[in-house]
Amino acid sequence: MKIVVAGGFGVGKTTMVGAISEIPPLTTEAAMTSLGAEIDDRGDVTTKTTTTVAMDFGRVTIDRSIILYIFGTPGQDRFGFMWDDLITGALGAIVLVDTRRIDDCFPAVDYFEHRDLPFVVAVNRFDGRLAHELDDIREALDLSPEVPIVTTDARAKDAVKDTVLVLLDQALARAMVRSRAPGR
Repeated sequence: MKIVVAGGFGVGKTTMVGAISEIPPLTTEAAMTSLGAEIDDRGDVTTKTTTTVAMDFGRVTIDRSIILYIFGTPGQDRFGFMWDDLITGALGAIVLVDTRRIDDCFPAVDYFEHRDLPFVVAVNRFDGRLAHELDDIREALDLSPEVPIVTTDARAKDAVKDTVLVLLDQALARAMVRSRAPGR
C-alpha cells in the first residue's frame, strides 16, 4: 500500500516520513543556495538550509503480507510537477499543515480536492502547541465535512501512526461506499 505526505515548504514532511519509517528514509534533500533565494520563499522558516527536490521515501511493515510505502512530496512550487507521479497508485494522502503559514497549505488542499484520492489534513503541532482550534482551521481552509482534520507531531512516531490510521480509515470508508454503489 502507498500513501503520500504533502504540504507546503518546511511543514515537516521529511520529518514525518522519517518518524514512522522502519528503514532509514530515502530523502532527496538539496542545499538551498543564494541562487534559489529569488525563487524559493522561505517565509518564516529562515533556519531551513535544505529542501526536498524529488521525494522522501519510507516503509512500514504492517504484517508479512502488508507493507506501507510512504512518499513525501517536495513542498516548493517549482517541484510540483512531481506530485502527479507520486500519487499514482496511492490509497490516500496526508496534507501536513503549519498554521503559522496557513497560506502555504492551500495549494496542497486544492490539489487533493480535485483528485479522486482520499486525504486527511494534519495540523503539525510545532513546539507541542496548537495555535488555533481545529474548527477554525477547517473554516479557514474551507474543508468539506468529509475531510478529516487532526493534530499531529511530525517528530513523534506514535502521533504519525495515529495520523496514518485516520487516513487508512478514510480510504477504507470510501472503498466500502464505492463497493455498495450500483453496478459494482
